[in-house]
This record gives sequence, structure tokens and C-alpha cells, in this order.
Amino acid sequence: MVHVVFAIPFAMENTLRFASAVARLPGVELSVVSQDAAEKFPAEFRQQLHGFRQVDDALQPAQLVAAIQALAQQLGPVQRLLGILEQAQEALAAVREQLRIRGMDLPTARSFRDKAHMKELFAAHGVPCARHRLCADAAMANAFAREVGFPLVGKPPAGAGAKATARLDSAADLQRFLQQSQPRPGREVLLEEFIRGREFSFDTVTLHGQHVFHNICCYHPTPLEVMSDPRQQWCVVLPRQIDQPEFAPIHVVGPRALAVLGMWTGMSHLEWFRRQDGSIAVGEVAARPPGAQFMTLMSYAHDTDLYRAFAQLMVFETFAPPPRRYAAGALYLRAMAPAGSTGAAAARITAVHGLDTLRERLGDLVVEARLPRLGTAPATSYEGDGIVVVRHPDTRVVEQALAEATRLLRIELG
Repeated sequence: MVHVVFAIPFAMENTLRFASAVARLPGVELSVVSQDAAEKFPAEFRQQLHGFRQVDDALQPAQLVAAIQALAQQLGPVQRLLGILEQAQEALAAVREQLRIRGMDLPTARSFRDKAHMKELFAAHGVPCARHRLCADAAMANAFAREVGFPLVGKPPAGAGAKATARLDSAADLQRFLQQSQPRPGREVLLEEFIRGREFSFDTVTLHGQHVFHNICCYHPTPLEVMSDPRQQWCVVLPRQIDQPEFAPIHVVGPRALAVLGMWTGMSHLEWFRRQDGSIAVGEVAARPPGAQFMTLMSYAHDTDLYRAFAQLMVFETFAPPPRRYAAGALYLRAMAPAGSTGAAAARITAVHGLDTLRERLGDLVVEARLPRLGTAPATSYEGDGIVVVRHPDTRVVEQALAEATRLLRIELG
């Protein structure tokens, strides 16, 4: 039996789906380390566990080490230590090194987590990326702004996703960002040029240093644009064909970026841009499976369970690349306040409009729909308050279905 420990800071549905896939593998005993008490996990999930330890902070290596050592005494040596949260990757790597558990080491985890260092590596190895500078004070930030011009993108070096990112359209925006972030030596902020163009993902599997699988998602619009406009809805499309000429540059640049960062075995999520002149630039890379339900979308596109494939990869280091059988796409529903309303911070979701009509028009194209509960507060991220997933062998049909869903569906605030 292989004893696997999964670090789950909080009992979130998405994380539990990955952990359950590990628990269901033949020959695996799964233990969990979490900040949440065992009672917060669903009973069905708890029945899959062989061991459980609660800690105060699941991102602190010392606490993880103590919990894992206790589990090892109870159930035998731990052969794998896993986790899917980006914020946990350095801590998990440090614990692996200390306890001699096979997996990503700390220098590699830091190369993925520290976005400024990442882009220094890219620049040194010819991987195209946005112009950038790590700024420890306002003078450095203002100098970069004069050199590159507005708009800019500001973020902490260890940010995760668009929530940690701000678009800066003017000197006044930059000053507000600097006042909020208070940069200083040892706590710098990262400024980048704002790339105008299309944004995509390049989601990959690497096995023993070899690039063996990739997925491409097309963003409509970009997450940063969605976060800048509360009335925007975010869509992503996974085209049926992803090896056509328009994607040829990322097929070369993506694996090279992962090799530069030291990826050996695992899944990664790379965001990239195509500029208006056709050139591409890598945004950021995370050494974890993609979020925003991309694993679910990839499973629909390949007609297979990518969660189980991830578990098999990380525990037994095997992966069989599945064929891509469909195009798939998702509309991420964001709640909309009535025009002219105030007090949105205290608003609640009062109604969901258009789902029955959408099902009548799209029929079996809709393979999944998750809507928010009435009375709940709206989400603050670009992923929104619900999701509708569509699938069809023809990419154009998927794009048209998402356009129809965008027109029909509305989550109302009151």
C-alpha cells in the first residue's frame, strides 16, 4: 500500500474532488492534514480516509512535519505528500525535503511561486514574457512607469490569480496601489506591462521531465478585464482542435518555460497572451492543476476523468494521454445589481433568470449547470456565482451556445 498525505487547509469542494480521486486509487491509503476539524468534511469523504490530523496552520512546514510524523507512526511511512493550493506549494516542498518524501523540491517550488524570479529565469532563457520590474519603493515604480507607459499591471510577487492583481491606468492608480501595498525591501511589488491581446491557458502534464499532455483554454474576455467591470461575464472555450497553426508558438514556448522552471512530474497551469502583432508572451505558471473548474472542462473535452488521471500521475507516476473528443466551454455567472442600485456590499442573490429557456434552446448541449442559492452574498471573483458547461464535437457550436447563455442567463441582486 502507498501511504499518501493530502494537505487540505480547508474542506473546500474542489480540493475534496482531487483528494477523493486519490483515495479511490487501488493500493492507496489516504490521510489528510487540515486546519478544519474532521466534522467539517463530508461523511462520505471521511469514510475514505485512513488517517486525519488537524493543525492550526496547514501552510506552516513545522506543523505539517509534526502531523505527518504522527500519521507515519500510526499507519507507516508516507510515500507521497500532495496539495493543490498554489499558496501551499513551497511549504509542501520544504516538508518533502525534510522528511525525504519524493516530489517537487523547494528550489523548484520557489521558481514557480516567486513571479519576479520566474520572469528573471524566463528572460535569461529566451522565454517571451511581459516587461517587468520588482519594485521596493515608489521611486522604482515611477521609473518603470515612465519607461513602459500605462496601463500597467501591479501584483505581489507571490500572488495567485486575478484577485491579487490590479490594472493601473494612470499615475493616480499607481500611487493608490503603492499606498495600499506599501512596498519595501523584502516586500516588493511586481509591476508589468499590460499586454493588449487575447489571453489563453496552456494546462499541461509533465512526466519525468517529458511534456506528455496539454490543453488550451481561450478566455473571453480576460480575467483582469472581468475584475475591472462588475457587469462582465467570463467565458472560456476549449477548442476541439488545439494543434492548429494559431497555437503553434505556445507548443514550443510552453514546454520550454516549464523546463526552465524545473518541472519534473506534475500538472501545471500556464497563462499566455497573443499580442495584436501575433507575438506571444507567457504570463505566469503555477505548479498545480488549473482552477476555475478547468479540470471538469478538460474531463468533458476528453470524455475521461482527469481528476483520476491527476491522482494516478502524482501517486504512481503514470499517465496515458487521452484523445480530445469534444469542444467544451463554460459561462461563469456573475450576479448583477439592478441599474442605479446602491449598497451592493450588503446585497444578496434574489433570483436566477433564464435557465429553463436556455435548457429548451440548447438541450443536451448543457452538460452541467450550477447555480447559487438564493439569499447568499455574491462572489467577488471572476469565477462568479455559478457555472454553465456546454459540450459538442464542433467548436463553433460551443461558442454559439455560450453566446446564447450569456444573453439569456442573469443572476439578480437585491
